[in-house]
Amino acid sequence: MIRIKRELQDQILKRLKPNKVVVLTGARRVGKTFLLKEIISELKNDHLFLNGEDFNSHLLLERRSAENYRNLLGAKKILIIDEAQKIPGIGSILKLMVDEIKGIRIIVTGSSAFEMSNLTGEPLLGRKYSYTLHPLSVREQTQAETPLVRPDRLEHRLIYGNYPELLHIKDNRSKQEYLNEIINSYLFRDILSFENIRNSSKVFNLLRLIAFQTGGQVSYQELGNQLGMSKNTIEKYLDLLSKVFVLFKIEGFSKNLRKEITKSSKWYFFDNGIRNAIIANFNMSDLRSDSGQLWENFLASERLKYQQYKGVMVNNFFWRTYDRQEIDWIEEGGGKLKGFEFRNKEKGEKPPAAWIKTYPSASFEIISREKYFEWLS
Repeated sequence: MIRIKRELQDQILKRLKPNKVVVLTGARRVGKTFLLKEIISELKNDHLFLNGEDFNSHLLLERRSAENYRNLLGAKKILIIDEAQKIPGIGSILKLMVDEIKGIRIIVTGSSAFEMSNLTGEPLLGRKYSYTLHPLSVREQTQAETPLVRPDRLEHRLIYGNYPELLHIKDNRSKQEYLNEIINSYLFRDILSFENIRNSSKVFNLLRLIAFQTGGQVSYQELGNQLGMSKNTIEKYLDLLSKVFVLFKIEGFSKNLRKEITKSSKWYFFDNGIRNAIIANFNMSDLRSDSGQLWENFLASERLKYQQYKGVMVNNFFWRTYDRQEIDWIEEGGGKLKGFEFRNKEKGEKPPAAWIKTYPSASFEIISREKYFEWLS
């Protein structure tokens, strides 16, 4: 069995401090429970483990008194709750524990950023550390591969993505079935659990349109016209899809140059495999018309993992002018401005003339298959 140590493991262990809560969010099946087990194996103290999807856990926490929770924990000083958002009033429960039980250390996980932020946000203000776990990163996967096989593995990730379980599935047909199962059994179940979200076909069709527009600017009004939905409903659905870790948004960058486009946005999938499952296309990249989109989505999602896991504090944008000069990825942070263009092959391209003129101190780099690994690792 292939075992990969997740980048967040050591960070969470360092943040597991007395009277603090570590909140770990992430999509279903990205390995949160596995990560918890790895963390547990390193703990030197006894712990209490509860599962928020088990009704018995609800009953144990139902009576909200410090004395009840002290009795429940006994001599244990570490509490771990998986899928904590399923427990009613979990935010207030955790606040009571950290305020009243001296020395307690807590880890909770959840598969919805929306629910976890609503439930734990205000009650745990100043009492928590928050992390998001993603599908396996390029850095993590180096533990299970050599440079010799890396090019072939890259092609596989462009098509099937980086969900951990795929490491143990050998044939491509089974991988496709696994990704379809994630979409149908987990993705839509989480989305439809929100109030007033009733029509899964509308959400699926929205995702298909976003998948075909990967790397392109998205108009909410045009999406609404195509799907027979209002612009506001489109925005609400996209927001929910970002809260359950399916999509993320990048907005346009500008320093008020009149020719720059800033009002539109780009949407990417957190995982290439989910994107390809949505459009039912698992062909290899050399047989596809969207190979550039696959590459761009892969780099965008992997760079996001790199930034979050390494604690890189930057704002991400894309840049485009009305005369179609553009750069795929912009990072602004630490007083520096960096532009990155995503290309399958190194072509020796120069930055757009408007970029050089408007931002003469900014850097520019092409991220190709020859250079991507260093950029992400």
